[in-house]
Amino acid sequence: GRDGAVDFPDLGPIAVAGLRFASAKDLLEQRVAEQMIGMRASVSMGQLRSIQVFVLGEAERPGSYTVSGLSTITNALFASGGVKPIGSLRNIQLKRGGQVVRSLDFYDLLLNGDTSNDLRLLPGDVIFIPPVGTTVSVEGEIQRPAIYEVKPGAVAADILYLAGGLTPFADPRTATLERIDDRRNRAVVDVDLTTPQGRGVRLQTGD
Repeated sequence: GRDGAVDFPDLGPIAVAGLRFASAKDLLEQRVAEQMIGMRASVSMGQLRSIQVFVLGEAERPGSYTVSGLSTITNALFASGGVKPIGSLRNIQLKRGGQVVRSLDFYDLLLNGDTSNDLRLLPGDVIFIPPVGTTVSVEGEIQRPAIYEVKPGAVAADILYLAGGLTPFADPRTATLERIDDRRNRAVVDVDLTTPQGRGVRLQTGD
């Protein structure tokens, strides 16, 4: 039933909402064995119901998708082909009833294995991918040279963490920060990453 209870003749309703399938299977089979003498139950899982959700914004293939009733935000993203290069990986929004109910930071999932914000989907949910935010490039003696999207207020230490830290050959005292100033001129600033001041340098898009 939709209330998460299994209605058994002669046993009444047995609540299984919130249980994993293996636990629900054990519970049902044990109740039958204990209360219906001489009978045994075999519990299996039939076909899961499907739901329709929408993946919109900067997805590779935006549109409506039919997914399993157990799908999460990431499952729907994979079905849509993923996020475009111009889409944000740090602020993927789950909208329900016109309201943002959760924001998924894909970096947390990729770098830390944190799935706490990868919510289960409901029928009619909208997954919206906004345009990419502030991007910073890091290169040289770094573990993962790349272009990263950073959150507002990010500092040099944040980009070092995202990039996996320095290699053993790096000299953190001689790092340089290249930036386009307000006059569209390229400025190069020396940064000593061994000091709190150097690691706390604020980053801007295009750095």
